[in-house]
Amino acid sequence: MKRPFLSIAVSVFVCAAPIPVFLTPPAAAQLTVYDPANHAQNILQAVRALQEVDNQIRQLTHEIDMIEKMARDLETLPVDVARAIIADRIRRISELMRDAEGIGYGVEEVEDEYEDLYPETYGDTPPDSGVLVEDARARWRQSRSAHKHTLLMVAETVRNNAEDSEALTGLVDESQTAIGNLQALQAGNQIGALSAEQLIQMEALMAAHYRAIAFDRARELEEAERGRARLKSFLGD
Repeated sequence: MKRPFLSIAVSVFVCAAPIPVFLTPPAAAQLTVYDPANHAQNILQAVRALQEVDNQIRQLTHEIDMIEKMARDLETLPVDVARAIIADRIRRISELMRDAEGIGYGVEEVEDEYEDLYPETYGDTPPDSGVLVEDARARWRQSRSAHKHTLLMVAETVRNNAEDSEALTGLVDESQTAIGNLQALQAGNQIGALSAEQLIQMEALMAAHYRAIAFDRARELEEAERGRARLKSFLGD
């Protein structure tokens, strides 16, 4: 009769025992794991990316500088002093030489007219005194015009030198402030052209000077021959 009561007691005890409950913590309560190695790797990658961008910026800046320098090198000189004056100088000098009175500078002209004005001899039968005097006057006029021509060449050269000095000063200033190689080269070329033009002037001036000296010397020699001819004519009379 006691066994049924024991069974009931065991059942009640079992029912009254606590039942454990296993609950999963919420997601917000989970902990984040910090990985120092991964963090350092991410920073290193970011630094390398910044360095690559910086290198690209430097390269683009260098290319821009090169393009700007090329553009400056291709810019032409804003002034052209030499072209504006050299042609006019040479033209004026040529006109002076072409307009020389008497025997000019042409080879054929000298060959044709020199012997007439300065004959080597009057021969065995010289012309009369009137002809000899007129020839002497012609030679004197030739020498006079040659010296006048030399003075004109000197005056032209002096005037050109004053203008050249101004032009050279401007070209030197342009070369000093040139923004590119082409401008500096053009300024140098113009200075060289002006120097060549001045040499041409000096050659023309020397030609006029020696022309006048040559006529003077020829006139002296011819006067000696004229005196001999007049003496012969006087003795013959």
